[in-house]
Amino acid sequence: MHKKLFVISAPSGAGKTTLCLKLIKDIPHIILSISSTTRPPRRGEKDGVDYFFISHDEFQNKIKTHQFAEWAIVHSNYYGTSKKFIEDTLKNGNAILLDIDIQGAASLRKVYPELSYTIFIAPPNLQALEKRLRSRGTDSETIIQKRLKNATKELQEAKQFDKIILNDNLERAYLELKNLIKEKLCLNKCTE
Repeated sequence: MHKKLFVISAPSGAGKTTLCLKLIKDIPHIILSISSTTRPPRRGEKDGVDYFFISHDEFQNKIKTHQFAEWAIVHSNYYGTSKKFIEDTLKNGNAILLDIDIQGAASLRKVYPELSYTIFIAPPNLQALEKRLRSRGTDSETIIQKRLKNATKELQEAKQFDKIILNDNLERAYLELKNLIKEKLCLNKCTE
């Protein structure tokens, strides 16, 4: 069976969202999953495009009614992936690209073991990651320190993923990611 759920995780600031956005432009029939979150939108983010921004109460109601394939609390906010979105996308013959945290990746591996392929995007080092977080200009010092502390833990979990891609150069990392996804979708010669 070909892989259909591509789960990409990384510490905040490692470049996973940039890589995912490039990927969905280049590979047909791969749809970027839109997660629900309780965190407030960042400058330029749009509801229903970047995330579904919902209240804590609404999120907790969706948990109680089992509407998420996975959910987690990350940096004090809830994030989750809709079961309905996954099922509808697969029924339409598309693959799904999920840009989620390591907790969500572990959950999806359990829920969809035959369909999931997990990829961890690693920064060159913590100093480079800190520089990227600061250059975004979107987070307070407290949030940056929290993200760096979490990054240390997340990097220790990288070995649980099917593949680790080092993002020391965006274009090189992107080509490695794109070729890997194409191989798993059997868009080139199928090796499975």
